[in-house]
Amino acid sequence: MSTRPSPRTLTVQSSQRLSPSMIRITLGGDELRDFPTGFAGGYVKLILSPPTATSKAVIRTYTIRHQRSDAIDVDFALHGGEAAGPATRWALSAKPGDTVQVGGPGLPKPLPEDRDFYLVAGDMTALPAISVNLSALPANARGLAVIEIQDEADRPDIIAPEGMRIRWLINPEPGRHPDLLVDALRSIGQPEGKIAAWAACEFTSMRKLRDYLRGQMGLGGDDLYISSYWKHGLIEDEHKVIKRADADAQPVS
Repeated sequence: MSTRPSPRTLTVQSSQRLSPSMIRITLGGDELRDFPTGFAGGYVKLILSPPTATSKAVIRTYTIRHQRSDAIDVDFALHGGEAAGPATRWALSAKPGDTVQVGGPGLPKPLPEDRDFYLVAGDMTALPAISVNLSALPANARGLAVIEIQDEADRPDIIAPEGMRIRWLINPEPGRHPDLLVDALRSIGQPEGKIAAWAACEFTSMRKLRDYLRGQMGLGGDDLYISSYWKHGLIEDEHKVIKRADADAQPVS
């Protein structure tokens, strides 16, 4: 029986502001030596504060944007106002030499191979995973990616096949317009051929996308990956509770 690896203590190597709403923290250190390879697009658990006698540990889940032998890059979407949480505050204050306990990694969720058309949808929390997944597609891949960002200046340069059209949706109030992503996918109708879809975003947006992709388009199994990464107004622990209850209520596909 396998055991979960102990968290690693990693050191902040650098902090880079990528855009008005995204910051990249590069983590490295001696304990990265035995970090398994091939986990770009997977995730790590950042233990922002350990448990105490009176409180639970503060743990947040983030995607590995890039992986090198001596470092990993973790990108943070900087939601403001009531959506700002401990991970946002940590990322904004992190400086070289700071340390953080890191659990994982968890497996990536790539797009499946050999599909005629790919549908991809996500907000800024999913942008790192979407970027990894699009860059891994074969050169002849075709499809549409709709990505919700907070500001026009948040648009990154994404490596993607020429046949993958990227549509950017500007929403300065993350979590408050849950129809944006699904409406963008609906606008192109039913693509021809064998379809695969990948979507990750805020909880309410995810449910609307799931109703469309699973309920109306009939996608499931290996042809559909869909997940909520956060819920507007809730911290991660609260989000996990409703996410689990929602998943338990879904029929097995």
